[in-house]
Amino acid sequence: QLPRREREKRRQRQEILAAALDLFADKGFHNVSMHQIAERAEYAVGTLYKFFQNKEELYKALVLEHCDQFDDAIVRALADSRDEVEQLRRYVQTKGQLFRAHLPFIRLYLAESRGVSFTIKAGMDEEVGKRYDALLDRLAAVFASGIERHRFRDIAEPYHLAVALDSAVNAFHLLWLDAPERHPYPEDPDAILDIFFKGLVNA
Repeated sequence: QLPRREREKRRQRQEILAAALDLFADKGFHNVSMHQIAERAEYAVGTLYKFFQNKEELYKALVLEHCDQFDDAIVRALADSRDEVEQLRRYVQTKGQLFRAHLPFIRLYLAESRGVSFTIKAGMDEEVGKRYDALLDRLAAVFASGIERHRFRDIAEPYHLAVALDSAVNAFHLLWLDAPERHPYPEDPDAILDIFFKGLVNA
């Protein structure tokens, strides 16, 4: 167990990040000051600067902390099964759950990185990009294992399959974000996976 002083520091840091997320999501990153964040978190401005040198560093910490949470959740989801088909189902399902559970952050990040319609890496800094590459590598390993064990046909490079699946999942997320009633995110992961599992062209 951490010492009480360290626990208190972590609690303060989390409260500052939570206050910043609320304000950034409501007003936009560029329209929020450190003074406003301090006021929302009910701390002196000096306390914020003990944790973060400036607003940009605070925002980066917010992004990386969410990336770590998402990564941990996906790693656990993939580890829950050794069957590659079930691993892909859990991947699609978990990403949907994360998207819904962290919607204010998702909206903020998409707004600040100017969207991901061209590439999911648009506007990402190097550290976030490395985390995304690691995620794709994990997903590619599932496809590689499935191909090796003859669960999947060897129709493409595992990494390309990972990019294709993750891009499809992200596209469904954005559809839901723009028009949730018209394009609800599928509750059943097979609604997305069947695009991969079942061939489009009749034999």
